[in-house]
Amino acid sequence: MPALAVPAFALTWWAACYLIGRDPARPAALRAAAALLAYAVGVALWTVDPDSTATQVLLCVPALLWAGAAVALLPASVPERRQIDLGWMLLGSLFLVMAILLPPVGRLVVLAPLMGGLFLLRRFRDQVRPPMLTAALAVAASLYGLALAALLLPVELGSSGLVVAAIGLDLLILGFLVAVSDAFEVGERLRPDLIRSATAAVIATVLVGGPVAVTMLAAGDEPVLTYLQFAVLAVVMTVTGLSGAVLRGLDLLAFRSDDRLRRNRSALLQLAEALPRHQSHRRLQATDEADFLRYARQALDNYGNLGRLMRSPLTDLPAVDRRLTGRALDQPLERATELRAVLRASVDSLRPAGPFETGDDWRHYNALHFCAVLGLNPYARKMRTDGLELEARQAVDWMRRYVPRGTLRRWHNEAADLVAARLWAELTSPDARGVARPRGNRTAPTRST
Repeated sequence: MPALAVPAFALTWWAACYLIGRDPARPAALRAAAALLAYAVGVALWTVDPDSTATQVLLCVPALLWAGAAVALLPASVPERRQIDLGWMLLGSLFLVMAILLPPVGRLVVLAPLMGGLFLLRRFRDQVRPPMLTAALAVAASLYGLALAALLLPVELGSSGLVVAAIGLDLLILGFLVAVSDAFEVGERLRPDLIRSATAAVIATVLVGGPVAVTMLAAGDEPVLTYLQFAVLAVVMTVTGLSGAVLRGLDLLAFRSDDRLRRNRSALLQLAEALPRHQSHRRLQATDEADFLRYARQALDNYGNLGRLMRSPLTDLPAVDRRLTGRALDQPLERATELRAVLRASVDSLRPAGPFETGDDWRHYNALHFCAVLGLNPYARKMRTDGLELEARQAVDWMRRYVPRGTLRRWHNEAADLVAARLWAELTSPDARGVARPRGNRTAPTRST
């Protein structure tokens, strides 16, 4: 059993950490990661006691979390999406209790929410991107359902180890599809970053998983030692999947008294993470309007996060090229800095003439400038205004007193759409279409080119 359990545990644990590290704010990625972690813990328990209730329940839990991932992949334009998400949470909890209380065959009931989530995804498949995502998820879910049925039904269908390994493979496919969706949504490359991390995971599995499997075989029926071996493997795969976060944590501990060194290393780590994910050869002018507007809104949401801006396709804007005239064009950090300046100028263009006010014609500028550009949260419990300019203090006080959260968010989205439309108009203008980005490290063309 260790020959199958160890690689299954190691690779699914790594995949979960990779998804979390890729975008911890994305619900679909978190739910897919939770499904992989539940399976990995289930594999560890299966190695010691294959027929226990805890083992079977943990191998069923991924179905509920997979349903949640499918719901999270629904496009934002779907009506009542928030109610659908809340319904998944309530039904998921109910079906989890049923899986615990029912006999083994009855635990197949967890496939019902998964079927419901896939049905919703299929219903809105014309709005789901990439287009083949719905069909691929349905195929992987079907294989998972068959493997789970083969494990729980009172029928001998072959080695249970192979069935458990097949479930792990299906869940790895789920994680891959969620990563594809995430990369497509934000306009990033997936392949180079995934290959780098997966290569490290395979090497770690061979170098660490091999001795772990041998130790488990030599120890025999020693549950404590078996769990300790899985814990060691989990630590190694966590470091492999969350290498960037681990390095930043180490810097925080080792260089806590040297802020400058820590900031410089943080910038280098952000650059190292951005390079394999940036669409370096992407032709931004070939992007359709819907995708471009989404990228622009995301760039505004990430205005204060230079690491995310380095990965944005908008770093290839002609306006960024013009600002880099006379400098190297292929420096992601400089391009992200100039993209931030372009966004700042676009937000400033929304400001009406005259001194600061809180009238209706100021709502879009106020929502973007103070909340996105300055990064202020007027609803924070311990919001401190020390050191802020008078306008910022007035704006924060006004929002806190008179503007509900939902209204401010709506103003923010409307303003982001205005900025995105302005950038799109500049990109598609005849002058912008005539700007070609040079290859290599040659300087950008002048305005008269």
